[in-house]
Amino acid sequence: MPEHPSKVRTADKKIVSRSASSDVKPHRSLFERLTALISPEPENRAELLEVLQDAHERNLIDADALSMIEGVFQVSDLCARDIMVPRSQMDVIDITKPISEWMPYVISTAHSRFPAVEGNRDKVVGVLLAKDLLRYYFDEEFDVRDMLRPAVFIPESKRLNVLLRDFRANRNHIAMVVDEYGGVDGLITIEDVLEQIVGDIEDEYDFDEEEDNILSVGTGNHGERWRVKGLTEITQFNEIIGSSFSDEDVDTIGGLVANHLGRVPHKGDKFTIDRIGFEVLRADPRQVDVLLVENMPDLTLPDENEAG
Repeated sequence: MPEHPSKVRTADKKIVSRSASSDVKPHRSLFERLTALISPEPENRAELLEVLQDAHERNLIDADALSMIEGVFQVSDLCARDIMVPRSQMDVIDITKPISEWMPYVISTAHSRFPAVEGNRDKVVGVLLAKDLLRYYFDEEFDVRDMLRPAVFIPESKRLNVLLRDFRANRNHIAMVVDEYGGVDGLITIEDVLEQIVGDIEDEYDFDEEEDNILSVGTGNHGERWRVKGLTEITQFNEIIGSSFSDEDVDTIGGLVANHLGRVPHKGDKFTIDRIGFEVLRADPRQVDVLLVENMPDLTLPDENEAG
């Protein structure tokens, strides 16, 4: 018995509806379809980065977005040892000594967290938050050991993307990096990891005005000290610091120290050039951002020792 015509039309509509819904695709122009045939989708990370760089050149994404995407890829390739502050350059406090001995050091370095050690750098017993030291001035029974937070230890091979996830999950900001024998190899902070992705994070070393390329911060063990932007021109640096560095090969003080080291400076690097002491306060994988500079006129250079 033949089906009722209305039922056939209804069935046909359903079939057409299902077919139309399954075949609906975003409309693409002939040019886009030809381009897809000629330039297939990226098959690896290098090709993807090329696509992103091309998108930046065509103003589809801005430079900051491109830099952050590249930073995300870089974080997954780097491990703790690649960006940690080396053991020899860690700022630590020895709680076996009276607080009055290391309190000026805490104030001068101006960190928010310090590894607390007992006698040597391998014996890290906790982390001291600088804000917890406020109680020292108001509590007569203040015991620094009671103020210590647990220290987190990680292997030097730990990937930065995994470390960042752990930092966020545990609400931790600093970790001690240890070698295969359990000895302390350095330290790393959540800021160090984030700066690999987003670039510089403003902190106590930032400057608000462009003209504040060089700021005096008192005197050190040898002479006057300054905080200096890496992009400071060498001519301005020479004029204020009293040095005589040449600007024939490089224009900025950041370029000068990179040439001296033969690589991009790392945070925590300390060195001297012609009786001027340098410490890298902040740097990223591409350039140095802020330096602590000290005039050291009483320093005896190696060639002077040989001449004498």
